[in-house]
Amino acid sequence: MKKATKKEIKEIYDLFIEKYSDAVTELNYKNAYELVVAVALSAQCTDVRVNIITPALFAKYPTPSALAKADIEDVKSIINSCSFFNNKAKNIIEMAKRVVEVYGGEIPMDEKELVTLAGVGQKTANVVMIEYTGANLMAVDTHVFRVSHRLGLSDDNTAIKTEATLVKKFKTDLRTLHQGMVLFGRYICKAKNPKCDECFLTQQCKTKESFKV
Repeated sequence: MKKATKKEIKEIYDLFIEKYSDAVTELNYKNAYELVVAVALSAQCTDVRVNIITPALFAKYPTPSALAKADIEDVKSIINSCSFFNNKAKNIIEMAKRVVEVYGGEIPMDEKELVTLAGVGQKTANVVMIEYTGANLMAVDTHVFRVSHRLGLSDDNTAIKTEATLVKKFKTDLRTLHQGMVLFGRYICKAKNPKCDECFLTQQCKTKESFKV
C-alpha cells in the first residue's frame, strides 16, 4: 500500500483538527475512577454496551475502596454482557485494590503509574490521560489502527508501533487527532461497509479502490 506523502499528512492533520476539535470520548463517567473502569471495560467491547453496564456498577461500587472489597461473582453478574467479563471483573477489582493500597484511593494521573494497574495497558493508560488531562498522547485502538493504515499513515503490524509512527508524524494536537480518528473510524471509515460517500478524506485515502466509492 502507498504511504502518505508529507503534503497528505499535513492535509489529514488539518482536516481532523478542523472536523473534530471538540471531540471527546463517548464513554460516560463522572470522575477518574469511573473513566479508568469504563475504558478498561471498553476493550473489545462497544462504548454503547459499556455505558449500559456502568450505571449499575458505579451505583453499587462508587469508589475504588468499594470495588476493592467487591465479591467477584457479583461484579461478574453486573458486567456479564461485556466481552471477556470474567477477566475484566478480576482486573477491575485488582485495579481498585492497588489504587487503594498504593495510591490512597486516588487514580494516579501518570501513564507509567497507570500501567501498573491490573487490566490497564498502554492504550488504556493513554486514553485515560488524553481524556482526563488533555495529554498530548496518541492511543491506538482498532479504529485508529484501521484508519491510519487505510490513509497510508502507517504500515506497522502492532498498535504500539503504529502509535509511535503517528506520534512521530503528527507531533502536536495528538489528543484531538486520537479522538477524531476514533470517531471517524467508528462512524465513517468502518471495518465493513465504510461510508466512502460521507468521507472527507477520499483524496488522501490509499485503499479507496477496495471500496465502492
